[in-house]
Amino acid sequence: MAGNIYDIRRYGIISFLVVSIVVVGIFLYYSDSLVKDLSSQERDRMQIWADATREIVNVSVEEEPDPAMMDFLLSIIEENRNIPVLLTDSDGNILMHRNFALPQEADSLSPFTLSQRNMEFLKSKYEKLRGGTNMIEIDMGEAGKQYLYYEDSRILRALNYYPYIQVLVLMAFILIVYYAVSSTKRAEQNKVWVGLSKETAHQLGTPISSLMAWMELLKDLGVDAETVSEMNKDVTRLSTIASRFSKIGSKPAMQREDLNDLARKCTDYMKTRISKRISLTFISGEEPVYVMASSPLAEWVMENLIKNAVDAMDGDGSITVTVSSDKDNGVIDVTDTGKGISKKNQKNIFSPGFTTKSRGWGLGLTLARRIVEEYHGGRIYVRNSELGVGTTFTIEIPKVC
Repeated sequence: MAGNIYDIRRYGIISFLVVSIVVVGIFLYYSDSLVKDLSSQERDRMQIWADATREIVNVSVEEEPDPAMMDFLLSIIEENRNIPVLLTDSDGNILMHRNFALPQEADSLSPFTLSQRNMEFLKSKYEKLRGGTNMIEIDMGEAGKQYLYYEDSRILRALNYYPYIQVLVLMAFILIVYYAVSSTKRAEQNKVWVGLSKETAHQLGTPISSLMAWMELLKDLGVDAETVSEMNKDVTRLSTIASRFSKIGSKPAMQREDLNDLARKCTDYMKTRISKRISLTFISGEEPVYVMASSPLAEWVMENLIKNAVDAMDGDGSITVTVSSDKDNGVIDVTDTGKGISKKNQKNIFSPGFTTKSRGWGLGLTLARRIVEEYHGGRIYVRNSELGVGTTFTIEIPKVC
């Protein structure tokens, strides 16, 4: 059931991403169409501006130009207050400029009165514009040809970037909301786990105390000492387990421990409580590997990994527990020859409630990760796994001197 829940969640995430991509694609397509329409309108305006320029030149050579016509043509020129334009002759000489933010204030539109700095600025603009598509050729008749170059208006340039800015803002908003919801959900889960753990420890307390009293009574009744001793080990183990549950949610006492001793102790205990057809081997490190650890909780993590390995082998196979170290960490590898874990499930095995077993709550590895990462400052992960071959879980805990 839990596996289905995580499959549904994964498919839900994929569906959400697909829908988001489609929506963003539609939005970008619409914005691109809007930009193209505005660009086309600006080109039409520049064509009218070019035609007005040509007419002014033609009217100026007449003997008696019509004042009304001249006013109309000049008004067309003056109305362009937001599109930067350059007018040049066929040799590239700048005849007119408009709406450029010059580095120095100019006294006139004539290029002959421009400062050297402004002239260099306009020439650099000309070099950039003549290689683009924003150019209109103006046939001046006997006067030859002139060329009108223009830049996109500030509004059009802003619209080119606006969709992408909106997408980035939307993505940032989604990430913030996702992080907030995830943090709240994780905090709620932690409270549930802590409450469940402490309640379990509380409920186990009474029967464990009763069993301890019965153990003393069994001794007095003359029950075989070896049998009583083995039963006493399990009762003591129950007490240890209850103690572990009670420590969840509170900072456990940490002591300097040798990982070799911890792993050996846990392995020796589990050897007598698993099938004889399963070989459980412990390989110690060449030298002590000291870490700060809570022995009861660290042993719990190892027991959980060994039990999972036993379940993965269906009662027949081998398990190897190896202690080693690298530059910064003490390392415990638990390797089995079981069924292996699929790539899909490897992403979910540490998630609360996830399990591939017909029975179980799916909290063992979740609590194991919490113990290793939050209490011991280390990490636990699947080093490698292959279906039909086996799996290796790795625990890393920072070393101390």
